[in-house]
Amino acid sequence: MPTVDVLDSTIHYEDAGEGTPFVFLHGNPASSHLWRNVLPNVGPVRRLAPDLVGMGRSGKPDIPYLFADHARYLDAWFDALGLDGVVLVGHDWGGALAFDWASRHPDRVRGAAFLESIVRPMRWTDLSPQARERFELVRSPAGEAMVLDENRFLRSAFTGGVRTPVADADLDAYLAPYPTRESRRPILAWARQLPLGGEPAELVARIEAYDAWLAKSTDVPKLLMTFEGAPSLLIDAAAARWCAENIAALETVPCGTAGHHAPEDRPAEIAAAISAWSARHGLRD
Repeated sequence: MPTVDVLDSTIHYEDAGEGTPFVFLHGNPASSHLWRNVLPNVGPVRRLAPDLVGMGRSGKPDIPYLFADHARYLDAWFDALGLDGVVLVGHDWGGALAFDWASRHPDRVRGAAFLESIVRPMRWTDLSPQARERFELVRSPAGEAMVLDENRFLRSAFTGGVRTPVADADLDAYLAPYPTRESRRPILAWARQLPLGGEPAELVARIEAYDAWLAKSTDVPKLLMTFEGAPSLLIDAAAARWCAENIAALETVPCGTAGHHAPEDRPAEIAAAISAWSARHGLRD
C-alpha cells in the first residue's frame, strides 16, 4: 500500500497487477476502500486507486479542499507515478475529477468509465426532495454540526446511501481517517461544492470545459454504468439520457439496483461491466 510525496503532502494509493493502468477515483465521503471488491475482478490490468488528498490515508494539508485543490494534487500524483495511456474509472466527485483530468491531458487517456458521477451543472430541481433537503442543510450553518461535529454525513453515506448498510468493519475503515472535527473539513468542503444553480461559478466553468471534451472525444471509449431503485441516485433516467445525447463514444450498461455508493451494493456487476467493455475496445493491450 504505497504512499508518494506530492506537492506539500502525500497520497496513499492501492496498486496491483500489471499492464494498462486503470485508475479508480472515489468521491465524497469515501476513500480507495470503496473499490476493494471491484479491483480484483476487472481483468489483467494494473489497478490503481488513490485516496484523494485529505481523505483516506492520504495527507491532510491546510488547504480549502476546493475542486481545484483536489485536481492539483491529483495532477501531481499522476505525474509522480508517470502514468500515461490510462483508463479512468470514477464515482461521484471521482468521476468529475477523472473528466477534468482527461480534458486537460487528452493525449494520456485511453478510456473513461463512470458511475453516479457529476456529469453536468445541476439545478436544484434535479435533486429529489430528500437530496435537496440534505444539501440545503449542508450549506446552512447547521451543516457544520452535521458534518464536522456529529459526523452524520459520513455515517449516513454508508448506512442510507446504500441498499444494504456496510459491515461494521467496513464502516470503521471509512470512519478511521476522520477522528476529529478538523479532519472532517474535506468532507464538508466537498458537500458544499455540488454545482447547483450556477454555483460555485468557477467549478461550473470547469464542468462546462470537461463537458466539451466529453462531447468531442470520439476516439476515447466511454462507459456509463447505471442503477435503479433509489430516489437519491445522481444519474437517474433523465441524466442517463443526457449522457447518451451529449457524450461521444458512450456505451451504457445497467448494473442492477443500488444506492448512490453503488460499488458497495454491486461490485461484481461493476467489475464485470468494466472488464467486458475494456476487452471489447482493446484497452488492456
